[in-house]
Amino acid sequence: MKSYSAKVGEVTQGWYLVDAQGKVLGRLAAQIAARLRGKHKPEFTPHVDTGDYIVVVNAAKVRVTGRKALGKIYYRHTTYPGGVREINFAKMQATHPTRALEKAVKGMLPKGPLGYAMLRKLKVYAGTAHPHSAQQPKTLEI
Repeated sequence: MKSYSAKVGEVTQGWYLVDAQGKVLGRLAAQIAARLRGKHKPEFTPHVDTGDYIVVVNAAKVRVTGRKALGKIYYRHTTYPGGVREINFAKMQATHPTRALEKAVKGMLPKGPLGYAMLRKLKVYAGTAHPHSAQQPKTLEI
């Protein structure tokens, strides 16, 4: 009996459309990360990008549970001394509505060149319009 290992040229990657309206941020991000990684496919191979393209619409309408809207803090550094900046989830959604979901998914993917390639297959849009209708994405209920 031999184990199957997917090759780069053999993998078929589909396009899927996810509506994030009313979905919980962490649960949605976990399921998107698994799809980007390809863990839902029987030919999943850890060192090969076997995942699909995911188009997320209505990212501005994603929600968090409990008091996380004000209590969940995102940090960044300006690279200057004392340059730590912080912003909570509510302000992040108001200013950059796609960034919270992108950061959540990025944290769930592997680090390194393979993980960065997987992250490039994620397309997030704040509203319902997206420019990927030519790829005919299938609607994915998550």
